[in-house]
Amino acid sequence: MPVVGFLDPRSPEANADRMGAFRQGLKDTGYVEGENIAIDYRWAENQMDRLPELAAELVRRRVAVIAASGGPDTAFAAKTSTGTIPIVFAIGDDPVKLGLVASLARPGGNLTGINFLVSELAAKRLELLRELIPAATRVAVLVNPAEATLTESTLRDVEAAARAIGLHIQVFKASTSREIDMAFATMGHERLDALFVGTDPFFVSRRVQLAQLATVHKIPAIYALRQYAEAGGLVSYGASLTDAYRQMGVYAGRLLKGVKPTDLPVVQAVKFELVVNAQTARMLGLEVPPTLLARADEVIE
Repeated sequence: MPVVGFLDPRSPEANADRMGAFRQGLKDTGYVEGENIAIDYRWAENQMDRLPELAAELVRRRVAVIAASGGPDTAFAAKTSTGTIPIVFAIGDDPVKLGLVASLARPGGNLTGINFLVSELAAKRLELLRELIPAATRVAVLVNPAEATLTESTLRDVEAAARAIGLHIQVFKASTSREIDMAFATMGHERLDALFVGTDPFFVSRRVQLAQLATVHKIPAIYALRQYAEAGGLVSYGASLTDAYRQMGVYAGRLLKGVKPTDLPVVQAVKFELVVNAQTARMLGLEVPPTLLARADEVIE
């Protein structure tokens, strides 16, 4: 029975929905866990420095394919560990800019995957914040320094987008729950107009904390993934992760069938979701513009 190695920086609990989509993608190509394939999971439990060691374990296990999810650091850990085992990644950054693949159409090497365009949408999310709060001039940006690659690209894109529309940003860094608390205390004290939360596996796992603190400190916030809005966040805009992880499962299945990574072009997300939490808006005393509500894919009441 072939084995798929699944490498992720988070915990199984934080990944439940996405894992269901990944298994569905495998099923779409004829593979069912426990019947004709096994999946060997490696979870870093938000300890990013463990990723290289966990990737090396999967290589020693001689898995047939490695699925690297949860950000560029996971993909790089897998890439560094093997030049022969096929790797399929799911990341929000441009894999060509990062140096993971040679090009989207012809990845080259032993990697291919799904790009759900998180960084590229930074400008769109800032525009949505401006539409929601027209008077906003000072915006906090929350990033995780433990995810160095992701943080660097996020700040580069956000800073350029903010300059273009005349917003001043103030960067806050947090890689623990306590640091998140401290960042919000400072944001509240300095009375910043709004918050842009960087996409990060750790932040996703702390989405309830983030949403609650934003409400407590009366800071309107925008996020990249719908899970935040479902947890009480004000608004989210980004690719459908369910669709991205299903596609990652499809690619893992095709690699198992013997297709070479270099023959599978990197897939870019085509399904995007704007989710507005109307209940949170009311708690913040915000009136969401009717034009924004009309464009929303979902309004949570």
